[in-house]
Amino acid sequence: MANKLVEIIPAQARRYGDREAYRFCWRKNGEWQSTSWKEFEAQINVAAKALAALGLIEKDTIAICSPNTPQILITELGAFANRIAAIPLYSSSSQEQYDFIVTNGEARVLFVGDSHQYPLAYNYWKKYPERITRIVVFKNDELELKPDDTITIFWDDFVRLGMNTPEEIAIEVKRRTEEGLPEDMATLIYTSGTTGEPKGVCITHSNYDACMEAHLKLLTQVNDTDLSMAFLPMSHILEKAWCFFCLTKGVPVAINYDPRIITETIHNVHPNIMCCVPRFWEKVYAGVKEKIAGMGKMQRMMVARALKVGKKRNLDYKRRGKKVPLLVEKEYQFWNKNIFQKLKHAIGIPNPNMFPTAGAPISDRIVEFMRSVGIDVLVGYGLSETTATVSFYPPIDYEIGTVGIPIPGLEVKIDTNGEILVKGPTVTPGYYKNPKANEDAFTDDGFFRTGDAGYFNANGALVLTERVKDLFKTSNGKYIAPQMLESRLAENKYIDEAAVIGDQRKFVTALIVPNFPQLRRWAEKKGIDTSDTEKFVKNPEVINFVMSQINEVQKDLASYEQIKRITLLPNHFSIMNGEVTNTMKVRRPIVAKRYAPEIEAMYSY
Repeated sequence: MANKLVEIIPAQARRYGDREAYRFCWRKNGEWQSTSWKEFEAQINVAAKALAALGLIEKDTIAICSPNTPQILITELGAFANRIAAIPLYSSSSQEQYDFIVTNGEARVLFVGDSHQYPLAYNYWKKYPERITRIVVFKNDELELKPDDTITIFWDDFVRLGMNTPEEIAIEVKRRTEEGLPEDMATLIYTSGTTGEPKGVCITHSNYDACMEAHLKLLTQVNDTDLSMAFLPMSHILEKAWCFFCLTKGVPVAINYDPRIITETIHNVHPNIMCCVPRFWEKVYAGVKEKIAGMGKMQRMMVARALKVGKKRNLDYKRRGKKVPLLVEKEYQFWNKNIFQKLKHAIGIPNPNMFPTAGAPISDRIVEFMRSVGIDVLVGYGLSETTATVSFYPPIDYEIGTVGIPIPGLEVKIDTNGEILVKGPTVTPGYYKNPKANEDAFTDDGFFRTGDAGYFNANGALVLTERVKDLFKTSNGKYIAPQMLESRLAENKYIDEAAVIGDQRKFVTALIVPNFPQLRRWAEKKGIDTSDTEKFVKNPEVINFVMSQINEVQKDLASYEQIKRITLLPNHFSIMNGEVTNTMKVRRPIVAKRYAPEIEAMYSY
């Protein structure tokens, strides 16, 4: 019995043939190339045979460290045909992270994207030559292999290997495919974790099967005429599961290679569905707000009216499943044509369908704004350990401020300490070879401890409050949810990143990384010198201005929740130094240690 993920592409090749399965572009101004379902199936078959020819056997693992490319999907699906599991790593991983994950996951073949990731694999092989049989480089960006490198091949060599295998290899792959079991591990994904070492989350084929089944039932608005964009890293469980869902649904996927140029890519491709993290919408919202602020009084009044009508139509009526009154619908269509459509074109999504958004808290104001203009930001919640989704907005009666309702088949309950507990077919069987972590992660009756605090409201929607470990108490005994504050700050165009401080302190403070282009524009108008960044962030006038911006977004909070003092930082928080995770979540213990002098200074006067 073959696993379902292995059967999807052959089934779609029979169904769709020469229709587009995916498109890709290596370069910023290059041409997008389409690949059909039939070609995609052939590519996967070749990869499957090449993996077998490299001597890999059932239950082996491979590691893939690359920016988003079609080769990731081709390699993974080829691995699944062999009953081999894939370990995705972020392309920005440090050598220390890479070494830990590859060792812990026991990978035998290493796949890397280009010259930026090649040193990680090469250095690992030099340290542990007996563990690795091959390194495969996806993109030959004029990479010069090390003189003593006897193990690395390029993707074209890998493909040739698969194409020239003897018949017995093909027969062996076919046997492995047919003997695949639902409990086989498909993905070994390492949690970035805000504390401690990363843990390998085993995601089985049955986890993916249950995930696909639930989403096919729930996401009826998605169909095979849509176009998705793989923008988040494919090493992120949200993007990985979403890509598998798109393939299952027959939705073509445009694969974005460089996340730094997403604003250009999105205008070239015009996806109408795309997984996002809140940071994407925060930047869109800040840009729109700035544009509105620069308008004349009459234009601002028109936008305000348009938003009022959009809110009434989309949130008061459509959200409730009610018929929209004719006059409201007519006025909405007028504003949609004259304002909202222009906004959607400016973003690069002229015909939006829906945009799953998770990974961190998102401001209610941003969700309300996007929904009002006709961009359906679909807020959800999930973890690597739950094969992405635990809950998301239903089509009718979704509630802004919640993360929706749990998907069918999951049991979700709240522990006595407020922690969200989950049980069901999409939940990982456990962490890879880590009995201690498994003991800590599961209750006696088999519920997974998410580490997130939350509650169900009166209508059965799940509300997140904070990571259990992130909730802190001031010395006055008041509980503070730092992520809530940080997501509010992210709405402001002058703030790029924030880390809220206050555990066992008298009051709340924050380390702020400004949006330097915006803040410098403001400062230059005031005649403030911006040339020396270190001096610039210490300028009292600049600090007071940023504090005034913070006061604006926190004015409706209780006094004990409000940030009282700030320190502006000259640099962004670093993934390499471990200050933030690959998904840009603050690692609070490391930040507290790294910036201890700055933090103490905020409490010393």
